Amino acid sequence: MQRMGMVIGLKPEKIAEYKKLHADVWPGVLAKISECNIRNYTIFLREPENLLFGYWEYHGEDFAADAAKMAADPETQRWWDVCMPAQVPLESRAEGEWWAMMEDVFHHD
Repeated sequence: MQRMGMVIGLKPEKIAEYKKLHADVWPGVLAKISECNIRNYTIFLREPENLLFGYWEYHGEDFAADAAKMAADPETQRWWDVCMPAQVPLESRAEGEWWAMMEDVFHHD
Protein backbone atom coordinates (compact mmCIF):
# COMPACT_ATOMS: atom_id res chain seq x y z
CA MET A 1 0.00 0.00 0.00
CA GLN A 2 1.24 3.48 -0.87
CA ARG A 3 0.02 6.59 0.96
CA MET A 4 -0.35 9.60 -1.33
CA GLY A 5 -1.02 13.23 -0.47
CA MET A 6 -1.70 16.18 -2.71
CA VAL A 7 -2.68 19.85 -2.48
CA ILE A 8 -4.50 22.40 -4.62
CA GLY A 9 -6.13 25.79 -4.11
CA LEU A 10 -9.88 26.40 -4.08
CA LYS A 11 -11.56 29.58 -5.32
CA PRO A 12 -13.25 31.27 -2.34
CA GLU A 13 -16.47 31.86 -4.25
CA LYS A 14 -16.67 28.12 -5.04
CA ILE A 15 -16.27 26.73 -1.50
CA ALA A 16 -19.97 26.15 -0.79
CA GLU A 17 -20.54 24.55 -4.21
CA TYR A 18 -17.46 22.31 -3.78
CA LYS A 19 -18.60 21.14 -0.35
CA LYS A 20 -22.09 20.41 -1.69
CA LEU A 21 -20.70 18.39 -4.62
CA HIS A 22 -18.50 16.32 -2.33
CA ALA A 23 -21.31 15.68 0.15
CA ASP A 24 -22.99 13.63 -2.59
CA VAL A 25 -20.35 12.32 -4.99
CA TRP A 26 -21.74 10.55 -8.04
CA PRO A 27 -21.86 6.76 -7.54
CA GLY A 28 -20.03 6.06 -10.80
CA VAL A 29 -17.15 8.28 -9.72
CA LEU A 30 -16.89 6.48 -6.38
CA ALA A 31 -17.00 3.10 -8.12
CA LYS A 32 -14.18 4.11 -10.49
CA ILE A 33 -12.03 5.31 -7.58
CA SER A 34 -12.43 1.89 -5.94
CA GLU A 35 -11.86 0.06 -9.23
CA CYS A 36 -8.58 1.94 -9.60
CA ASN A 37 -7.32 0.55 -6.27
CA ILE A 38 -7.71 3.77 -4.27
CA ARG A 39 -8.95 3.43 -0.68
CA ASN A 40 -9.39 5.76 2.29
CA TYR A 41 -9.69 8.81 0.00
CA THR A 42 -10.16 11.97 2.05
CA ILE A 43 -10.15 15.67 1.13
CA PHE A 44 -9.61 18.35 3.78
CA LEU A 45 -10.20 22.10 3.36
CA ARG A 46 -8.08 24.74 5.08
CA GLU A 47 -9.67 28.17 5.27
CA PRO A 48 -8.92 31.08 4.99
CA GLU A 49 -6.03 29.95 2.79
CA ASN A 50 -8.53 27.90 0.74
CA LEU A 51 -6.24 24.93 0.30
CA LEU A 52 -7.53 21.44 -0.33
CA PHE A 53 -5.42 18.57 0.97
CA GLY A 54 -6.21 15.18 -0.53
CA TYR A 55 -5.06 11.86 0.87
CA TRP A 56 -5.55 8.29 -0.32
CA GLU A 57 -4.05 4.86 0.00
CA TYR A 58 -3.16 3.14 -3.25
CA HIS A 59 -3.46 -0.65 -3.10
CA GLY A 60 -2.63 -1.54 -6.71
CA GLU A 61 0.48 -2.58 -8.58
CA ASP A 62 0.65 0.10 -11.31
CA PHE A 63 -0.50 3.57 -10.29
CA ALA A 64 0.17 5.09 -13.72
CA ALA A 65 -2.08 2.50 -15.39
CA ASP A 66 -4.83 2.94 -12.79
CA ALA A 67 -4.62 6.74 -13.08
CA ALA A 68 -4.91 6.44 -16.87
CA LYS A 69 -7.95 4.16 -16.50
CA MET A 70 -9.59 6.72 -14.23
CA ALA A 71 -8.76 9.59 -16.58
CA ALA A 72 -10.30 7.69 -19.52
CA ASP A 73 -13.62 7.16 -17.72
CA PRO A 74 -16.37 9.41 -19.19
CA GLU A 75 -18.21 9.90 -15.88
CA THR A 76 -14.98 10.81 -14.10
CA GLN A 77 -14.22 13.28 -16.91
CA ARG A 78 -17.64 14.90 -16.41
CA TRP A 79 -16.99 15.08 -12.64
CA TRP A 80 -13.65 16.76 -13.26
CA ASP A 81 -15.34 19.21 -15.65
CA VAL A 82 -17.55 20.28 -12.72
CA CYS A 83 -14.81 20.35 -10.06
CA MET A 84 -11.80 21.71 -11.92
CA PRO A 85 -13.17 25.24 -12.50
CA ALA A 86 -13.35 25.63 -8.70
CA GLN A 87 -9.72 24.63 -8.20
CA VAL A 88 -6.55 26.69 -8.38
CA PRO A 89 -3.49 24.54 -9.11
CA LEU A 90 -0.26 25.52 -7.37
CA GLU A 91 2.28 27.21 -9.62
CA SER A 92 4.96 24.95 -8.12
CA ARG A 93 3.26 21.70 -9.20
CA ALA A 94 5.21 19.30 -11.41
CA GLU A 95 4.60 19.23 -15.14
CA GLY A 96 1.50 17.22 -15.92
CA GLU A 97 0.03 17.53 -12.41
CA TRP A 98 -3.24 19.26 -11.57
CA TRP A 99 -3.13 18.58 -7.83
CA ALA A 100 0.46 18.99 -6.60
CA MET A 101 1.70 15.69 -5.18
CA MET A 102 3.36 15.81 -1.77
CA GLU A 103 6.27 13.92 -0.24
CA ASP A 104 5.46 11.52 2.59
CA VAL A 105 7.85 12.51 5.39
CA PHE A 106 6.24 10.96 8.48
CA HIS A 107 3.75 8.26 9.40
CA HIS A 108 2.79 6.62 12.70
CA ASP A 109 0.24 3.84 13.18
